[in-house]
Amino acid sequence: MSWGIGLIIAGLLLFGIFLYNRFVTLRNQTLAAWSDIDVQLKRRHDLIPKLIDAVKQYAAYEQSTLEAVTELRSQSERLNDPEDKGRLESLLGAQVQKLIALAEDYPELKANRSFLSLQQDISQVEHDLQHARRYYNGSVRMLNTRVDSFPDLLIARFFGFRHAEYFQLDEDS
Repeated sequence: MSWGIGLIIAGLLLFGIFLYNRFVTLRNQTLAAWSDIDVQLKRRHDLIPKLIDAVKQYAAYEQSTLEAVTELRSQSERLNDPEDKGRLESLLGAQVQKLIALAEDYPELKANRSFLSLQQDISQVEHDLQHARRYYNGSVRMLNTRVDSFPDLLIARFFGFRHAEYFQLDEDS
């Protein structure tokens, strides 16, 4: 009888260790995925001053747009919360697209090689950012599902594993 109880306790202990290690893996995967998003946002933020300088040379009267982009960039750099950062980055993306659209009104800007190169770089960063966002949100979904699933939720609550927040961007940005 004691052998049976000992095996059951050992089995439950091993199962608990297995679940705990899965949570650690999912948490680390989510943190790594957030780091990928952060890298893409930094790349975007590094390109913005160059874009502003290029547009400023040709479109001096678009000062309000240039200031809005600069302010949104600066606010976003101070945020860490995925939900707040996503909301602000959506606004920033819309303003950056507005800057790029100015090229239609300025043929000499549209023909400028530096501007065209920046436009391609920003387009690539936006593509990479969307890919990183999808990967991160997939990691968050897996973690959150395990936090809510039985018997995993017992381990999650005991060891303090929590839901992670999704990173949402407006698809138009």
